[in-house]
Amino acid sequence: MEFKKIHLNGFKSFAEKTNFLIEEGLTGIVGPNGCGKSNIVESLRWCMGETSAKSMRGSGMEDVIFSGTSNKPSKNIAEVSINLSNDNKDGPHQYNELDEIEIRRKIEKDKGSKFYINNREVRAKDAQMFFADLSTGAHSPSIISQGRIGALVTAKPSDRRAILEEAAGIAGLHVRRHEAELRLGAAGNNLKRADELRRQQEKQLANLQKQAEEAAKYKSISEEIRKVESGLYYLKLKEIDNEIKLENEINVEADDKVKDFNNKLEEIERAIKIEVEKVTPVREKNIENLSKIQRLNL
Repeated sequence: MEFKKIHLNGFKSFAEKTNFLIEEGLTGIVGPNGCGKSNIVESLRWCMGETSAKSMRGSGMEDVIFSGTSNKPSKNIAEVSINLSNDNKDGPHQYNELDEIEIRRKIEKDKGSKFYINNREVRAKDAQMFFADLSTGAHSPSIISQGRIGALVTAKPSDRRAILEEAAGIAGLHVRRHEAELRLGAAGNNLKRADELRRQQEKQLANLQKQAEEAAKYKSISEEIRKVESGLYYLKLKEIDNEIKLENEINVEADDKVKDFNNKLEEIERAIKIEVEKVTPVREKNIENLSKIQRLNL
Protein backbone atom coordinates (compact mmCIF):
# COMPACT_ATOMS: atom_id res chain seq x y z
CA MET A 1 0.00 0.00 0.00
CA GLU A 2 1.15 3.55 -0.70
CA PHE A 3 0.35 6.83 1.02
CA LYS A 4 -1.44 9.08 -1.48
CA LYS A 5 -2.72 12.09 0.45
CA ILE A 6 -2.71 13.70 3.88
CA HIS A 7 -5.60 16.01 4.76
CA LEU A 8 -5.43 18.39 7.75
CA ASN A 9 -8.12 20.67 9.11
CA GLY A 10 -7.75 22.60 12.38
CA PHE A 11 -4.70 20.55 13.39
CA LYS A 12 -2.09 22.64 15.20
CA SER A 13 -0.92 25.44 12.86
CA PHE A 14 -3.13 24.25 9.97
CA ALA A 15 -6.28 26.21 10.73
CA GLU A 16 -7.78 25.75 7.27
CA LYS A 17 -8.28 22.62 5.18
CA THR A 18 -4.92 21.61 3.75
CA ASN A 19 -4.10 18.70 1.44
CA PHE A 20 -0.65 17.20 0.87
CA LEU A 21 -0.45 14.98 -2.20
CA ILE A 22 2.21 12.29 -2.05
CA GLU A 23 3.30 11.35 -5.56
CA GLU A 24 5.49 8.47 -6.66
CA GLY A 25 9.13 8.78 -5.79
CA LEU A 26 10.60 11.00 -3.11
CA THR A 27 8.37 13.73 -1.71
CA GLY A 28 9.96 16.56 0.24
CA ILE A 29 8.38 19.35 2.25
CA VAL A 30 10.61 22.35 2.77
CA GLY A 31 10.08 25.70 4.43
CA PRO A 32 11.40 28.09 7.03
CA ASN A 33 11.45 27.35 10.72
CA GLY A 34 7.99 27.56 12.29
CA CYS A 35 6.06 26.94 9.06
CA GLY A 36 4.64 23.62 10.35
CA LYS A 37 6.89 20.91 8.90
CA SER A 38 7.07 19.06 12.22
CA ASN A 39 3.29 19.41 12.58
CA ILE A 40 2.85 17.44 9.35
CA VAL A 41 4.91 14.55 10.74
CA GLU A 42 3.00 14.73 14.01
CA SER A 43 -0.30 14.69 12.13
CA LEU A 44 0.76 11.36 10.61
CA ARG A 45 1.59 9.91 14.01
CA TRP A 46 -1.61 11.32 15.52
CA CYS A 47 -3.80 9.82 12.79
CA MET A 48 -2.00 6.49 13.22
CA GLY A 49 -3.18 6.34 16.83
CA GLU A 50 -0.72 8.26 18.99
CA THR A 51 -2.09 8.46 22.55
CA SER A 52 0.64 10.50 24.25
CA ALA A 53 -0.02 14.24 24.37
CA LYS A 54 3.61 14.73 25.37
CA SER A 55 4.69 13.14 22.09
CA MET A 56 2.52 15.73 20.38
CA ARG A 57 4.37 18.45 22.30
CA GLY A 58 1.29 19.32 24.34
CA SER A 59 -0.01 19.01 27.88
CA GLY A 60 -3.28 17.47 26.72
CA MET A 61 -4.50 15.86 23.53
CA GLU A 62 -6.83 18.79 22.86
CA ASP A 63 -3.71 20.92 22.39
CA VAL A 64 -3.53 19.59 18.81
CA ILE A 65 -6.60 21.72 18.01
CA PHE A 66 -5.77 25.08 16.42
CA SER A 67 -5.66 27.55 19.31
CA GLY A 68 -6.12 30.71 17.25
CA THR A 69 -3.97 33.73 16.43
CA SER A 70 -4.43 37.46 16.42
CA ASN A 71 -5.96 37.15 12.96
CA LYS A 72 -7.81 33.83 13.22
CA PRO A 73 -10.17 32.53 15.92
CA SER A 74 -9.53 29.21 17.63
CA LYS A 75 -11.33 26.07 16.49
CA ASN A 76 -13.22 23.39 18.37
CA ILE A 77 -12.37 20.50 16.06
CA ALA A 78 -9.20 19.08 14.58
CA GLU A 79 -9.17 16.43 11.89
CA VAL A 80 -6.49 14.49 10.03
CA SER A 81 -7.04 11.86 7.35
CA ILE A 82 -4.63 9.64 5.46
CA ASN A 83 -5.54 8.18 2.06
CA LEU A 84 -3.75 5.01 0.97
CA SER A 85 -3.76 3.26 -2.38
CA ASN A 86 -4.57 -0.44 -2.33
CA ASP A 87 -4.10 -1.17 -6.02
CA ASN A 88 -1.77 -4.07 -5.26
CA LYS A 89 -4.22 -5.56 -2.72
CA ASP A 90 -1.42 -5.94 -0.21
CA GLY A 91 -3.23 -4.31 2.70
CA PRO A 92 -5.07 -6.02 5.55
CA HIS A 93 -7.14 -8.87 4.09
CA GLN A 94 -10.48 -7.42 5.20
CA TYR A 95 -9.88 -4.41 2.91
CA ASN A 96 -8.55 -6.25 -0.14
CA GLU A 97 -11.67 -5.53 -2.17
CA LEU A 98 -11.05 -1.75 -1.88
CA ASP A 99 -8.80 0.25 -4.19
CA GLU A 100 -8.37 3.12 -1.73
CA ILE A 101 -8.65 3.31 2.04
CA GLU A 102 -9.06 6.41 4.18
CA ILE A 103 -8.14 6.49 7.86
CA ARG A 104 -9.41 9.54 9.68
CA ARG A 105 -9.09 10.81 13.24
CA LYS A 106 -11.22 13.61 14.60
CA ILE A 107 -11.04 15.33 18.00
CA GLU A 108 -13.55 17.75 19.45
CA LYS A 109 -13.14 19.80 22.60
CA ASP A 110 -14.59 18.14 25.71
CA LYS A 111 -15.70 15.13 23.62
CA GLY A 112 -12.49 13.24 22.91
CA SER A 113 -11.34 11.79 19.62
CA LYS A 114 -12.80 9.23 17.23
CA PHE A 115 -11.31 7.07 14.50
CA TYR A 116 -12.87 6.22 11.15
CA ILE A 117 -11.91 3.82 8.39
CA ASN A 118 -13.73 4.70 5.18
CA ASN A 119 -16.19 6.81 7.21
CA ARG A 120 -17.06 3.89 9.49
CA GLU A 121 -16.28 4.56 13.15
CA VAL A 122 -13.77 2.11 14.63
CA ARG A 123 -11.81 1.73 17.85
CA ALA A 124 -8.42 3.39 18.29
CA LYS A 125 -7.04 -0.12 18.60
CA ASP A 126 -8.43 -1.03 15.16
CA ALA A 127 -6.70 1.95 13.54
CA GLN A 128 -3.43 1.13 15.33
CA MET A 129 -3.61 -2.52 14.22
CA PHE A 130 -4.32 -1.42 10.64
CA PHE A 131 -1.00 0.42 10.49
CA ALA A 132 0.81 -2.29 12.49
CA ASP A 133 -0.18 -4.79 9.79
CA LEU A 134 1.47 -2.43 7.30
CA SER A 135 4.68 -2.49 9.40
CA THR A 136 4.30 1.12 10.46
CA GLY A 137 2.48 3.15 13.08
CA ALA A 138 2.66 6.10 15.44
CA HIS A 139 5.83 4.78 17.08
CA SER A 140 7.44 3.45 13.93
CA PRO A 141 11.22 4.03 13.79
CA SER A 142 10.71 5.01 10.15
CA ILE A 143 9.16 8.24 11.42
CA ILE A 144 12.24 10.12 12.58
CA SER A 145 11.72 13.31 14.54
CA GLN A 146 14.30 15.79 15.74
CA GLY A 147 16.95 14.06 17.84
CA ARG A 148 15.69 10.65 16.80
CA ILE A 149 18.84 9.66 14.90
CA GLY A 150 21.01 9.99 17.99
CA ALA A 151 18.48 7.94 19.93
CA LEU A 152 18.63 5.17 17.31
CA VAL A 153 22.42 5.04 17.50
CA THR A 154 22.34 4.62 21.28
CA ALA A 155 19.20 2.44 21.28
CA LYS A 156 18.97 -0.63 23.48
CA PRO A 157 18.95 -4.07 21.83
CA SER A 158 15.22 -4.38 22.50
CA ASP A 159 14.57 -1.11 20.67
CA ARG A 160 16.74 -2.19 17.74
CA ARG A 161 14.87 -5.47 17.66
CA ALA A 162 11.61 -3.52 17.31
CA ILE A 163 13.11 -1.69 14.31
CA LEU A 164 14.15 -4.96 12.66
CA GLU A 165 10.76 -6.57 13.36
CA GLU A 166 9.00 -3.65 11.73
CA ALA A 167 11.30 -3.85 8.73
CA ALA A 168 10.51 -7.57 8.50
CA GLY A 169 6.78 -6.82 8.61
CA ILE A 170 6.06 -8.70 11.83
CA ALA A 171 5.49 -5.75 14.18
CA GLY A 172 1.76 -6.40 14.24
CA LEU A 173 2.32 -10.01 15.26
CA HIS A 174 3.64 -9.00 18.68
CA VAL A 175 0.57 -6.89 19.31
CA ARG A 176 -1.65 -9.79 18.33
CA ARG A 177 0.46 -12.18 20.39
CA HIS A 178 0.09 -9.90 23.41
CA GLU A 179 -3.66 -9.71 22.81
CA ALA A 180 -3.79 -13.50 22.45
CA GLU A 181 -1.87 -13.87 25.73
CA LEU A 182 -4.30 -11.48 27.42
CA ARG A 183 -7.24 -13.43 26.01
CA LEU A 184 -5.59 -16.68 27.08
CA GLY A 185 -5.09 -15.30 30.60
CA ALA A 186 -8.68 -14.12 30.66
CA ALA A 187 -9.79 -17.54 29.42
CA GLY A 188 -7.74 -19.17 32.19
CA ASN A 189 -9.40 -16.94 34.77
CA ASN A 190 -12.77 -17.75 33.26
CA LEU A 191 -11.95 -21.46 33.49
CA LYS A 192 -11.02 -21.04 37.16
CA ARG A 193 -14.27 -19.21 37.83
CA ALA A 194 -16.14 -21.82 35.82
CA ASP A 195 -14.47 -24.61 37.83
CA GLU A 196 -15.36 -22.88 41.10
CA LEU A 197 -18.89 -22.39 39.84
CA ARG A 198 -18.99 -26.07 38.84
CA ARG A 199 -17.95 -27.13 42.35
CA GLN A 200 -20.57 -24.86 43.86
CA GLN A 201 -23.18 -26.27 41.53
CA GLU A 202 -22.11 -29.82 42.38
CA LYS A 203 -22.65 -29.01 46.06
CA GLN A 204 -26.00 -27.49 45.24
CA LEU A 205 -26.81 -30.53 43.11
CA ALA A 206 -25.97 -32.86 46.01
CA ASN A 207 -28.22 -30.83 48.31
CA LEU A 208 -30.95 -30.79 45.68
CA GLN A 209 -30.64 -34.55 45.20
CA LYS A 210 -30.94 -35.04 48.95
CA GLN A 211 -33.95 -32.76 49.03
CA ALA A 212 -35.41 -34.60 46.04
CA GLU A 213 -34.97 -37.95 47.82
CA GLU A 214 -36.60 -36.55 50.96
CA ALA A 215 -39.39 -35.07 48.85
CA ALA A 216 -39.91 -38.43 47.09
CA LYS A 217 -39.95 -40.20 50.46
CA TYR A 218 -42.40 -37.64 51.83
CA LYS A 219 -44.56 -38.05 48.74
CA SER A 220 -44.55 -41.85 49.12
CA ILE A 221 -45.48 -41.64 52.82
CA SER A 222 -48.15 -39.05 52.05
CA GLU A 223 -49.64 -41.35 49.40
CA GLU A 224 -49.68 -44.26 51.87
CA ILE A 225 -51.36 -42.04 54.48
CA ARG A 226 -53.95 -40.95 51.91
CA LYS A 227 -54.60 -44.58 50.99
CA VAL A 228 -55.06 -45.57 54.65
CA GLU A 229 -57.27 -42.54 55.30
CA SER A 230 -59.29 -43.33 52.18
CA GLY A 231 -59.79 -46.92 53.41
CA LEU A 232 -60.86 -45.70 56.85
CA TYR A 233 -63.25 -43.20 55.32
CA TYR A 234 -64.70 -45.94 53.13
CA LEU A 235 -65.24 -48.28 56.08
CA LYS A 236 -66.75 -45.47 58.14
CA LEU A 237 -69.10 -44.50 55.33
CA LYS A 238 -70.06 -48.13 54.84
CA GLU A 239 -70.79 -48.47 58.56
CA ILE A 240 -72.87 -45.29 58.53
CA ASP A 241 -74.72 -46.54 55.45
CA ASN A 242 -75.52 -49.83 57.21
CA GLU A 243 -76.73 -47.93 60.26
CA ILE A 244 -78.95 -45.80 58.06
CA LYS A 245 -80.37 -48.90 56.40
CA LEU A 246 -81.03 -50.48 59.83
CA GLU A 247 -82.70 -47.30 61.07
CA ASN A 248 -84.82 -47.21 57.95
CA GLU A 249 -85.88 -50.83 58.51
CA ILE A 250 -86.76 -50.04 62.15
CA ASN A 251 -88.69 -46.99 61.05
CA VAL A 252 -90.62 -49.03 58.50
CA GLU A 253 -91.48 -51.65 61.16
CA ALA A 254 -92.54 -48.94 63.61
CA ASP A 255 -94.65 -47.30 60.93
CA ASP A 256 -96.39 -50.64 60.35
CA LYS A 257 -97.06 -51.05 64.09
CA VAL A 258 -98.39 -47.51 64.36
CA LYS A 259 -100.60 -48.15 61.38
CA ASP A 260 -101.95 -51.37 62.98
CA PHE A 261 -102.49 -49.54 66.27
CA ASN A 262 -104.38 -46.76 64.52
CA ASN A 263 -106.52 -49.30 62.71
CA LYS A 264 -107.37 -51.06 66.00
CA LEU A 265 -108.06 -47.70 67.63
CA GLU A 266 -110.46 -46.83 64.87
CA GLU A 267 -112.21 -50.21 65.32
CA ILE A 268 -112.54 -49.57 69.08
CA GLU A 269 -113.87 -46.08 68.45
CA ARG A 270 -116.46 -47.52 66.06
CA ALA A 271 -117.43 -50.19 68.61
CA ILE A 272 -117.76 -47.54 71.34
CA LYS A 273 -119.92 -45.46 69.07
CA ILE A 274 -122.15 -48.44 68.37
CA GLU A 275 -122.46 -49.20 72.08
CA VAL A 276 -123.16 -45.56 72.83
CA GLU A 277 -125.88 -45.62 70.25
CA LYS A 278 -127.34 -48.71 71.93
CA VAL A 279 -127.13 -47.19 75.43
CA THR A 280 -128.78 -43.88 74.58
CA PRO A 281 -132.39 -45.21 74.13
CA VAL A 282 -132.08 -47.27 77.33
CA ARG A 283 -130.85 -44.20 79.25
CA GLU A 284 -133.70 -42.14 77.95
CA LYS A 285 -136.15 -44.89 78.95
CA ASN A 286 -134.64 -45.04 82.44
CA ILE A 287 -134.96 -41.28 82.80
CA GLU A 288 -138.57 -41.49 81.78
CA ASN A 289 -139.27 -44.29 84.29
CA LEU A 290 -137.59 -42.34 87.07
CA SER A 291 -139.77 -39.38 86.32
CA LYS A 292 -142.88 -41.51 86.55
CA ILE A 293 -141.79 -42.98 89.89
CA GLN A 294 -141.19 -39.53 91.31
CA ARG A 295 -144.68 -38.42 90.30
CA LEU A 296 -146.23 -41.48 91.92
CA ASN A 297 -144.40 -40.82 95.14
CA LEU A 298 -145.83 -37.38 95.26
